[in-house]
Amino acid sequence: MNHVINNLENKMKSTMNQIGFSIEEVILNPSNRPDLSDYQYNGAMTLAKIYHDNPMNIAEKIVESIKDFTEFKEVNVASPGFINIKLSDEFLIDFANSSLENLTSNYNLGINKTIFLDYGGPNVAKVLHVGHLRSGNIGQALNNLCKCVGATTISDIHLGDWGRPMGMVILEIKTRHPELAYFKEDYAGEEVDFNLTNDDLIELYPTATTKAKENDLIMEEARKINLELQNKHKGYYALWKKIVEVSVNEVKRLYKELNIDFNLWEGESDNFEYMNELFEYLYNQDIITKSEGAEVIEIKEEQDKIDMPPLILVKSNGAVSYEATDLAAIWERVKKFNFDEIWYIVDKRQDLHFTQVFRAAYKSGIVKDIKLEFNGFGTMNGPDGKPFKTRDGGVMPLANLLDSVAKTCEKRIMENITENRDELAKTIAVAAIKYADLLPFRTTDYNFDIEKFTDLNGKTGTYLLYSCVRMNSLLKKAKEAKINYKNIEKLSTETERKIILAMLDLKRIIKRSFENRSLNEICEYLYKITNLYNNFYAENKVLTEENEQVKTSWLALTKLIFDNNQYLLKILGINIPEKM
Repeated sequence: MNHVINNLENKMKSTMNQIGFSIEEVILNPSNRPDLSDYQYNGAMTLAKIYHDNPMNIAEKIVESIKDFTEFKEVNVASPGFINIKLSDEFLIDFANSSLENLTSNYNLGINKTIFLDYGGPNVAKVLHVGHLRSGNIGQALNNLCKCVGATTISDIHLGDWGRPMGMVILEIKTRHPELAYFKEDYAGEEVDFNLTNDDLIELYPTATTKAKENDLIMEEARKINLELQNKHKGYYALWKKIVEVSVNEVKRLYKELNIDFNLWEGESDNFEYMNELFEYLYNQDIITKSEGAEVIEIKEEQDKIDMPPLILVKSNGAVSYEATDLAAIWERVKKFNFDEIWYIVDKRQDLHFTQVFRAAYKSGIVKDIKLEFNGFGTMNGPDGKPFKTRDGGVMPLANLLDSVAKTCEKRIMENITENRDELAKTIAVAAIKYADLLPFRTTDYNFDIEKFTDLNGKTGTYLLYSCVRMNSLLKKAKEAKINYKNIEKLSTETERKIILAMLDLKRIIKRSFENRSLNEICEYLYKITNLYNNFYAENKVLTEENEQVKTSWLALTKLIFDNNQYLLKILGINIPEKM
């Protein structure tokens, strides 16, 4: 479905063709001088070069041909050939009312693709810390955005549930509890009475990995256990499944609080099942070579400006690499699903790793027409610009960050709230965290400041929620007073025009956000349109307005902005509470 601005551009193009200007497209841009016009057309300068004429003359001819468009209130020329356009109130009202009836038409870009998104990716048995926020948060928002613009999505958390750390954790449990049936030679798969909690794992993982790093004998034993695990040793495999279950349940709980979810909860262990099949294929392609005892795929290309090392499949010690695991993941996904693209939402410091994996996937023919795309993100730091740490210097668990922000919200925002305080504090905290995380451009590093990001008057998630709660409260009061409203019938103030003009610009914002794989412009847009509405709210007494037509128009406008903000916040993964 074409946007109304696209329709206007096509109408102008047709008219300009009729008066002798052969052009492929007309692009109307929001004016950078809103005091002079709503939109601007700058094509006269280009046409002047083509037709060897003065750009002012070209612009005047165009204005003469379009000045009677009913969509325009005023059209004029500014030096050196800009065409300034002020839209008519009738056009703005028609657009606003059509948006009230079918809001999603402002977002759907007709992207007819299936996109596979890989994000989240925590390691099993390890505490989910603040470093895991960005992949899950940005990934979920991009997932939501893809659906909004018309795409079909498949999402996978891609758990780190395989490899030597699992051997280390199993060895530590074996050292502490050698009596467990998992470690008996005659274990046959029976249920074992072993109460393992996530708190246990949080303590076990760092202890086990530290011991292994400090003692070569322990590391070697962990390696052997891991090898037996990969060969489905009954006891180790049963214990591993229990570790995964306990850990993943905690990940699901915390990600659910952050409104992050996945279609697939697969891990490296699932990919490992396809490893033999993958290697057989790669050997048949005759692209694996030996290098210093390792098995590699050469991926260097002539145009490379930096050194591009080969992709290592099998290390010199016989261990299968992470690169091979990621190739196996692509192999599995291509076999099981139909999609057009895979997006990886991971730390930008993994750029080289994914460049190697992608090149190997294309070179080997694992993928042919599928686009593999790396979408790296920057680092979240503390308010001092240094990595986010706990008071004792450790990496802050994500649950602790959520609790800290919730407590701050409770103190600063919820003085008069008596019911469901904990639940409301969590909802507001999630909004504060997610909005702050999505506000910078995806690749930008940023500092997380709890006080700043919970400010009710700043560019924050809390400000947006508070404003939306107030809009919703106004609409509820209108309903209780039995004030019927449906459409916007007239525009009475300049602020109303500005609000609807901002709505007109939304499709362009959505398009750029999708193209840039970043939510920052949507965050900025939400702040802008909410500010405009709050200015309107401060200037006008909506419910006590005596002119009935004006009052119902204002309520319809309020409904439009509330619905619009609610939809955009859902893309960001933010829910609006009933009250604040």
